[in-house]
Formats: sequence, C-alpha cells, structure tokens
Amino acid sequence: MGRILALDVGRRRIGLAIALEGSAAHGLGALLRRSLREDVERLKRMAQERSVERFVVGLPLNMDGSESPMAREVRQFGERLGSGTGIEVSYQDERLTSFEAEERLKRRGMSLKRMLEAKRQGAVDEMAAVIVLEDYLERAGRA
Repeated sequence: MGRILALDVGRRRIGLAIALEGSAAHGLGALLRRSLREDVERLKRMAQERSVERFVVGLPLNMDGSESPMAREVRQFGERLGSGTGIEVSYQDERLTSFEAEERLKRRGMSLKRMLEAKRQGAVDEMAAVIVLEDYLERAGRA
C-alpha cells in the first residue's frame, strides 16, 4: 500500500489527509471548492507532488446505509477525479465523521467560539478526512 490521499468532499470545501505506507493519517488542511474541473486539477497536482497511489473519498451514507443525494454527488466527483488523474479512487463510509471530528477538536480544548472559527477555516473538514483515512486504513489492515 503506497501513499493515500483522503478527501472529505463537501459543497464548499474538501478536507484533506494523507498517509504514507505504514504510517498514521495526517491532515493537510482543506481546499475551498471552485469548479469541478479546477478542483480535480488541483488535486491532481497535489497527488503528483506527493506520489499518491490512491484516493479515498468519504461517502456520506444515510444512517440506514442507503445513499443520500450528497453521496451520489460525491460518487460523481470521485468518478471525475479518477478519470481526470488516472489514480484509483476508493470510497469509505463517513457516517458521523463530522460529528466525531468536532468531538475530537472539543477534547483538545477548543471552545465553541474557536470551533466555529475553525469550522469556517476547514479544520473540521480536515479532521473528518483524517478520520475517513484512519477508518479506511483500519479496514484495509483487517482485510
């Protein structure tokens, strides 16, 4: 397993995290969305610079496991990302990752005011991408 770039794709931002082979997930911040074409191009450059071999995209499923309208949008994004970069795209269930990301930031002592500011700056999106990647790596390790 080589380098993996995880994405928490939202309508306004894309949270980013990376893991090198055999290492833990590390956040890389968040990209503000522009257009699909531009987003794919920026992620392609980022993947090339970091020798990424796989994208893991968080899939926002409904609590019953069915696909939400946002999950369908994310799958379309993933398909364009894969065809635009030539890099394999995998999906990881991301139910409750944003909630868990906020909880982790709170445990680090972040106040509600700082949490709201961090949310605007993409810290929750970044942490959600870290959690998506951790979940993926844990699942891959058990496979």
